Amino acid sequence: MDLNLSAEDCAFQQEVRAFLDAELTADLREAGRRTTSVFTDRDWNLPWHRILHRRGWVAPAWPVDHGGPGWTEMQKHIFASECALAGAPSLSPMGLKMVGPCIQRFGTDAQKAHYLPRILSGDDYWCQGYSEPGSGSDLASLQLRAVRDGDDYVLNGSKIWTTHAHFANRMFCLVRTRFDGKPQAGITFLLLDMDTPGITVKPIITMAGDHEVNQVFFDEARVPVSGRLGEENQGWTVAKYLLEFERGGGAAAGLKLSVSRIRDMARAEALGDGRRLIDDPDFAARLMEAELAVQAIEMTEHRVLSAMASGRAPGPASSMLKTQSTEMMQQLDTLAVEASQHYAAVFQPEARAAGANVEPIGPDHSLVSMARYLNNRAASIYGGSNEIQRNIMAQLVLGL
Repeated sequence: MDLNLSAEDCAFQQEVRAFLDAELTADLREAGRRTTSVFTDRDWNLPWHRILHRRGWVAPAWPVDHGGPGWTEMQKHIFASECALAGAPSLSPMGLKMVGPCIQRFGTDAQKAHYLPRILSGDDYWCQGYSEPGSGSDLASLQLRAVRDGDDYVLNGSKIWTTHAHFANRMFCLVRTRFDGKPQAGITFLLLDMDTPGITVKPIITMAGDHEVNQVFFDEARVPVSGRLGEENQGWTVAKYLLEFERGGGAAAGLKLSVSRIRDMARAEALGDGRRLIDDPDFAARLMEAELAVQAIEMTEHRVLSAMASGRAPGPASSMLKTQSTEMMQQLDTLAVEASQHYAAVFQPEARAAGANVEPIGPDHSLVSMARYLNNRAASIYGGSNEIQRNIMAQLVLGL
């Protein structure tokens, strides 16, 4: 595996850096710094989305005939890494990385023509209707009922932990259309409008004080059958295809940035004896261990990248990366809270908002530490819990 960039890739890297220097404004960088989860607020991710769309770079993984830039696997990796290192706001993955590829694979010509351009432009903002109050990691047990009535499905039930449903005008949703037989065989995948009568969104405020997730209620909500993606009762196949994209890699650059930020915090924070936190041998050793682990994750990402560039699927390596990356992110969050010391305990969600004119209590570098720690506890659950990922690895790698 050759880790050196080719001359063409070096030129592309410089092109990306020049673009980021020109287009990534101070306000957008601040929004990226103050993001406490994988989702930047819509007020910031959508303007960045549209800047990238104008350049033709908003959907790196999409094929050219659907509006993608036609990049190689290495170019995609370079672009994602440079955006992370520059502190760009994270784009909402729901349309671009999740339902978009599913529409390309399973959609009708009419669905592709309608939805794909609107995903690229940002005119449609999507949320994901998967989890339910009684169906989390056991997603196949979902109970949101969809009964066929002429040209519509009539939906009754609810979804929970629905990220950015309060912003979204579209949802891709798993519903139950059959109640007998194997649970996976009775699920259908629907595309629906959030302004449909009978759909109600109620906020869930997290421990960090953020409004990111919601519960969505369906009360006799009528969704056209034309919004079905794939065949009735075949939604589990679509959902599994989507998870291939939800569990993708590319986390190493963000983890490296976190290591760098924590090191800067430790250099700034004083101990009681006049030394800096970075001089504490225990903290310095744990930070160095984390940095080495991040380098190992980066090498695994490069191996996956090499396989994909050769036309091979990542296979169980995607589960390994998902597990390692989320657990390392949580480990780094813990170090950041330690580095923030007593300022981590200050509850100040208003000051965290990008563009806020509220004076923060304590140093700016400690402002998001606790919120990020709390929010990212969910990272080892969503997208398939780490326990499930380990089961996948045990089965496919160890043959257990």
